[in-house]
Amino acid sequence: MSRMTLPPFERFYEQHREEIFGFLARRLGRERAEDAFQETFLRALRAYPKLKHGEHLRAWAYTIAGRIAIDEHRRPRADADLPEIAALDGRPAFAQLEHLADQLPPTERAAVVLRYGYDLDYSEIGAALGSNATAARQAASAGIRRLRQKELS
Repeated sequence: MSRMTLPPFERFYEQHREEIFGFLARRLGRERAEDAFQETFLRALRAYPKLKHGEHLRAWAYTIAGRIAIDEHRRPRADADLPEIAALDGRPAFAQLEHLADQLPPTERAAVVLRYGYDLDYSEIGAALGSNATAARQAASAGIRRLRQKELS
């Protein structure tokens, strides 16, 4: 896709807003997710005109949201409440996967959640992780292997 064929930012926002908010809400809780969501799309809006291509926009949005969620976790909080787990997308099986994936190393966890929770293909996952499709496939496979080993032990 060339720069001229990038969808306008408004369409990009409409296509990905609910999914990104759900991702942030599961990671941070609904209240903290609202601020992180705004920051995600503010950063995306600033960077959008500089994109050289329109490929992997979904993965790009997840990358921004994931980094903001990490920053938010590092930031001290006044209240030490646990984040609420929101089943915004109605996938109860995914909630269980996310809970299990929390035990994995960060790269494997991201690859497993993005592949099996959000149904991204390996090239999109690779873009989100700053690598390639092969590395994403290997990370997801290693993560699943670890989950199976823990289940059997």
